Amino acid sequence: MTDRTARQLDLGTLPLFEDALERLDRGFAALPPFSAAVPGAARMGEVLDAVAERLRDNYPYFHPLYAGQMLKPPHPVARLAYAMAMWINPNNHALDGGRASSAMEKEAVAEIARMFGWQEHLGHLCGGGTMANLEALWVGGRLRPGATVLASAQAHYTHARISAVLGLPFESVACDREGRMDLAALERRLAAGGVGTVVATLGTTAVGAVDPLVEILALRDAHPESFRVHADCAYGGYFRLAANLAPPARAAFAALPGVDSIVVDPHKHGLQPYGCGSVLFRDPAVGALYKHDSPYTYFSSSELHLGEISLECSRAGASAVGLWATQRLLPLVPGGELAGGLEAGRAAALALHRRLAADPRFLVAFPPELDIVIWVPRAASAIASSELARRIFDEAARRDLHLALAELPASFFDLAGAGIAADRETLTCLRSVLMKPEHLDWVERIGDLLAESTDAALA
Repeated sequence: MTDRTARQLDLGTLPLFEDALERLDRGFAALPPFSAAVPGAARMGEVLDAVAERLRDNYPYFHPLYAGQMLKPPHPVARLAYAMAMWINPNNHALDGGRASSAMEKEAVAEIARMFGWQEHLGHLCGGGTMANLEALWVGGRLRPGATVLASAQAHYTHARISAVLGLPFESVACDREGRMDLAALERRLAAGGVGTVVATLGTTAVGAVDPLVEILALRDAHPESFRVHADCAYGGYFRLAANLAPPARAAFAALPGVDSIVVDPHKHGLQPYGCGSVLFRDPAVGALYKHDSPYTYFSSSELHLGEISLECSRAGASAVGLWATQRLLPLVPGGELAGGLEAGRAAALALHRRLAADPRFLVAFPPELDIVIWVPRAASAIASSELARRIFDEAARRDLHLALAELPASFFDLAGAGIAADRETLTCLRSVLMKPEHLDWVERIGDLLAESTDAALA
């Protein structure tokens, strides 16, 4: 029998779920009774046991010792609300498929828009940041046909892929030594003309860098050949609520009301299950670009259907229900509980960065702007450092500390000052994403396990 005091997964909320599901069931009590056909019902328990066994072959993403990739556990209310919606299985492509969940989506997305300073907007949920960015660049391409899309060298690789799918030229703009878009390089490219959209990344996925949005918007406003500014905030968007950012990042997030479109992923810092992305446009008039005719889908209401303002068709209404419930519990306001969790993650990243900087075995890059820390072990050369990083990564995993590896420009580190020969242009870096609030209380434990792992790797 399972020792209930030793559980790692959050099972204590299941009674709340059963009570809420009973309430949902009572809402349909007026219907004539029937028995649903359930193929394979006799073997469901057996199959679910097999599923549980297979799912044990996973990293413990929910635990503070998982400090590797961008995997944050959903809030319990998001999990339960999502699961409850699955008993209805709404489709938010059309009001006919998801009346309640479509209304909840509009309310939840409007709250996200207000978080970014927009009272008016056009927006919706989608499967994730890739689809959301595709829609933003698709709108940009429709408004600036054939014009080039620019994004920084540290922007997500999906922008180049999306541009290719859309048939738009794409060019990468160099970064500075802190992973931000280089303004001088951007100005030179803008002077050559033909730019339709500049993607500003507020929270790059590799290092959490925040592009200088204030200056990018100033270039747009002063440029004779106007271009759109799209903010890819898929990872970092919710940090607009955090009070402990350094001044450059704080200024960039404060400038978000001036961009043309924004992408943010609630399935990252918004505490949602995968996949839940969101795209928003400052000008609701871009909705005219989505116009299509599908009379068999839209027939029961003259109200705007979400499928009329998105490229995706069928979408799980459960995503909207989970998001709505989470934002009802944890409003998107500075000083709120959700904001406090973001601030705790950033504080944890700063604490780990300080510890690493004080350890003579490591070389850190720039201080984290959000909650991502990168560092390398000191060695005779970049090649030797990269090999040692991989050994430390393996040793840490043996101690249940799960880090990540990232291949990053050697220019992010002062190799010469550290006496490391620059025999390659990139370094295999160790990387931690400290996005759980609990990480703040686990920094010392993480540091101690990292020290043990490094000793073992060097032995």
